[in-house]
Amino acid sequence: MNKESPQSMAADRPVLTVVVAMAVLAGLLILATRSTAAPGHVAADGTARGSTQESAAPAATGEPDRLTVVDPADVVGVEETELSYDGDVTANVTYPVLSNAEPLTDFLARALHGDVAAFEAANPGAESYTGAWSLTAADDDLVGVRMASTETDSEGARECHTTYWYEADTGLVHGSNQLIAGQDELAELAGLIRRQAADDVRAPALHPVAALFDSVGFNPSGDLVVEFDAGQVAAPAAGPVHVVVERDEAEPLLSELGVRARDAATVGVEAFALAGRPEADKDGVSDEQPGVIPPVDDDVDCSDPETRCVALTYDDGPGRRTPELLDALAEYDARATFFVTGVPVMEHPRIVRRAYAEGHEIANHTLSHPDLSAMSRSAARSELETVQAQVYRETGYTMDLMRPPYGATDDGIASVTEEMGLAQILWSVDTMDWRDRDASVVTERALDGASPGAVILMHDIHGSTVRASHRIIRQLDARGYTMVTVSQLLGTTSPGAAYHHGGPEEDTEGAEDGRGSYRHESDEERGGD
Repeated sequence: MNKESPQSMAADRPVLTVVVAMAVLAGLLILATRSTAAPGHVAADGTARGSTQESAAPAATGEPDRLTVVDPADVVGVEETELSYDGDVTANVTYPVLSNAEPLTDFLARALHGDVAAFEAANPGAESYTGAWSLTAADDDLVGVRMASTETDSEGARECHTTYWYEADTGLVHGSNQLIAGQDELAELAGLIRRQAADDVRAPALHPVAALFDSVGFNPSGDLVVEFDAGQVAAPAAGPVHVVVERDEAEPLLSELGVRARDAATVGVEAFALAGRPEADKDGVSDEQPGVIPPVDDDVDCSDPETRCVALTYDDGPGRRTPELLDALAEYDARATFFVTGVPVMEHPRIVRRAYAEGHEIANHTLSHPDLSAMSRSAARSELETVQAQVYRETGYTMDLMRPPYGATDDGIASVTEEMGLAQILWSVDTMDWRDRDASVVTERALDGASPGAVILMHDIHGSTVRASHRIIRQLDARGYTMVTVSQLLGTTSPGAAYHHGGPEEDTEGAEDGRGSYRHESDEERGGD
């Protein structure tokens, strides 16, 4: 039998030849499509984004009550570096370095250094600080970095978490609070958590402030996960607390960034890489952030002669009856300024959070209430730095006002406070409530001294003052006064400068000498009742 030549086969069977050629071409097209698919963009169901072809790449991984976890091996070019810290506390902190993500690297170096420094400043017994990183998302030019740290002081070790979100296309780094749409939504989220985790969370400890919502992310199902540090919202022995809010409940509370972060966290990762350098190089900080409560209400204008503003100020707290005072202020929609002292802040951190969350101004009154003018500049600075760190760690707020104990200040203290960005706030009305523990006497002095622009001095550590404040607030409201924070009353202040009154400059009764010092209670006289 004669075999047919290839040419004769092609001539005799043209249809078969065309079919085979088309099949080969289709195969080449499929291979080309697979090879050009973007790496690292794999949906939770295993389907490659932008393609109808299925992939064997993994879905998002993680525990149901924890943030998703990205294997660093799936991120191209990620390295690890160690934080440089030269303070007295032993620090062993590592963080990631991603290719083409210099703004993230710079931010983490500064933020983590600040965290260690704040821990050291706020805790006289601070011993060591360790920190390690993980990734919780890497998709669509968005990276989530979760820091797990252990703070050890004289009272033991405490576990903490913070999660940052980096937008590679803009170079912006955002705190977890910015995953939430606004302050109202953050308050709603706090309410959901109180109701949902009533057995795990102490309701009086949970307030919509940035410091509490600094580690927020998503589990593999897209549910919102909020992590609280040990001791923040539960007993320290309970350790860190994790609360999961179902996806449908969390959906209306998320910002655009929050939705983007959820979408990035709930897909698997395979060979993720950032394409190029960002267009911007800055931190993701805006004027309005959920959990960051400004001390000034834009709806109040104290420069308007028709608005009779007065500032109620309270020193030396918080005290055990400060919550009662906060209730009275809330009843009349009044704002006050609390010049807090370090030891009470350590004893009542939740009261500080509540006062801040309710729109009151928190200001610095030193760690141990010394006469700063009798101290060295370095010692005075240390007294102030401790309280700055304490309040920041509890609220996320950086104070810009201070009051020198006993009103004692001089050029040295002016220099220290200027360097620290703190204006000095004295007073125009002294109720002498520290000496006369009589509510009716304190009430009379406050009301007699009240005038537009007045700064009224009281102490919330005294029960008689709290009782008097009920009457003072009610009467000032009835007389048409608007009770505001010191920052609202004064407007923009200059660090280091001293202020007594919100109205025109005038001599203030009670000045003892050229330093602007005032007779005030001694340490022995400060005890509460």
